[in-house]
Amino acid sequence: MRRWVESVEARHGLDMLTERSRHLVLASYVVLLVLITWSGLAMEAGTNPLTPILIRSLPLLLFLPSIIGKRPRGHAWLAFVSLLYFVQGVMVATLPGQGVLGVAEALAALGLFTGCMFYARFRSRLMQAGRSE
Repeated sequence: MRRWVESVEARHGLDMLTERSRHLVLASYVVLLVLITWSGLAMEAGTNPLTPILIRSLPLLLFLPSIIGKRPRGHAWLAFVSLLYFVQGVMVATLPGQGVLGVAEALAALGLFTGCMFYARFRSRLMQAGRSE
């Protein structure tokens, strides 16, 4: 696996791979937040309908400064947190009538995980090479 990633880095260049992985992170992050908001609005939470949305989106929102600041370590930690959303998506997919929403959430979380891990690797290597922004 390591040799494959290094050959991809040599073929395409770290700059392009970093940019592509960043686009994947941003797209997956936004899609996951939209899905969490959409499913949170569908839940009945008693008196305050915003409670499920805030509880489910707060861990993602805590990583927003790392995403905006393009910090590789924050992206690596976000990758681990995204696995919780993957598990949640798989669990939601097993509920009757929620299959599509659960699969979409699991796929968005998987995209976020992949993008974050690649971004953390490529950005760190760029910074080590002294070509950071």
